[in-house]
Amino acid sequence: MLTVKSDDITNLLEGLSPAIEAIIDPNIKLIINQLMVVIKALRQENEELREENVFLRQENEGLKEKLKTNSKNSSAPPSSDGFRKEKRTKQKKGKSKRKQGGQPGRTGVGRTLFSAEEVDVCEVVKPSKECSCGGLVIPTSNYQRHQVHELPKIKPIVTEYQLYSGRCCACNKKHYASLPAGVPEGMLGPLAMAKIGALTGDFRMSKRNVTFLFDDFYDLRISVGTVSNVEQIVSAALEKSVEEAKAFIPEQGVVHADETSHAEQGNKMWTWAFIAGLAAVFIIRPSRGAQVAKDFLGEAFQGILNTDRWSGYAWLAAIFRQLCWAHLIRDFCKISERKGPSRKIGRELLKLTKKMFRYWHRVRDGTLKREKFQTLMQPLRKQVEALLEEGAQCSHSKTSGTCKQLLKVKQALWTFVDKEGVEPTNNLAEQILRRIVIWRKTSFGTQSSAGTLYLERIMTVVSTCKMQKRNVLDFVSEAIQAHLSKTKSPSLLPLPLQVALPLAA
Repeated sequence: MLTVKSDDITNLLEGLSPAIEAIIDPNIKLIINQLMVVIKALRQENEELREENVFLRQENEGLKEKLKTNSKNSSAPPSSDGFRKEKRTKQKKGKSKRKQGGQPGRTGVGRTLFSAEEVDVCEVVKPSKECSCGGLVIPTSNYQRHQVHELPKIKPIVTEYQLYSGRCCACNKKHYASLPAGVPEGMLGPLAMAKIGALTGDFRMSKRNVTFLFDDFYDLRISVGTVSNVEQIVSAALEKSVEEAKAFIPEQGVVHADETSHAEQGNKMWTWAFIAGLAAVFIIRPSRGAQVAKDFLGEAFQGILNTDRWSGYAWLAAIFRQLCWAHLIRDFCKISERKGPSRKIGRELLKLTKKMFRYWHRVRDGTLKREKFQTLMQPLRKQVEALLEEGAQCSHSKTSGTCKQLLKVKQALWTFVDKEGVEPTNNLAEQILRRIVIWRKTSFGTQSSAGTLYLERIMTVVSTCKMQKRNVLDFVSEAIQAHLSKTKSPSLLPLPLQVALPLAA
């Protein structure tokens, strides 16, 4: 069957010589002209449809990609994955023959019994005096010690301060007694206020739930307003300790940073976390821009900043950065899920990343020396960068864009290889930030600038104390007592670096 293209017909009609055109019937000529107009319109429509088809295909691929988005190929939290079952690529293994629970030969974990001096009450339990045979049972030895731990019912200790007034015998001037130093003006003492700070910060309890707990556990009725007022006292008490930590972190050699959203009275805010040297600081600002990081770290920051690829950190030169490879794995996973050359590039990058982490885990465990590690990483680095170069030339716009961005800061990919003490991931910041993310999800944000400032300070104290394995309640209680008595505030810095703070004015 003969196939004639529209372009051939058009060329044929347009190429008719004037001599032939002169002998053609006018009616036929009119039909030809009409056909040419129709063909031209169809050609234009065809081009438009082709362009629309390309656009729709790209849009369809983008939507499919979004549907496949999960915590493994994006920054979405694992909680957003739901209960979807993943397809297993490996063959299904047979049912394990091991029983559930602890396996034979494992070292057991148990609670050590208190010594006799530490026990508050000791009760001797003897067997029955008569045996089933009718004989007399004589107790001989203590064959078992069983200790039960019980909590006492707590009743608040109420101290009343009776303030007297008097008059001068000479001038008749009236004088009034003042509360002793360290005594709060409100109804709650330092430990009670510290517990409210720990409950609303460390344990993420709402103000109303705190009032319920005080009523049920301590038989002490307080209002939501009292809890709010206590939070402001706690915030003021923690100010100097937190400010000291803020000054400490930018001076460290390696700093981890991350950020997440926050809401203050429904307005969009951003929580920034900076972690270094067993200290973690939170600051909440209206912006996610680079100026926030500049103001905190200082534009002359000379340490290594470990972050994701967020542009807010791009002001820092690549030699002072380490990009998080946990985030890069997600990027590579996303690339590997696309069609065409992207799939091959993404899969190769994932293989090399897996190999790199095998080396790194050996360095971390002490089974591979750093010098040998650096030697092994040289060819791997070249392979990764070559794949990124290939990806930058890829026809897929998103793959190309990601690879080009990584090539611009490729030096920041390998800082952990060149400098000791630098981690290849920013998992530390993400773990620390998770605490305030959960707080946000249960509270829906803060309702005032004072509440936001309290959240910054209490979460800074909670996270730092957890890192240093210090008791949060003890620290907050000590800070409140120092604030009330106007003495030296406790330090959040690691013990060898603690510096005495000046006395409060």
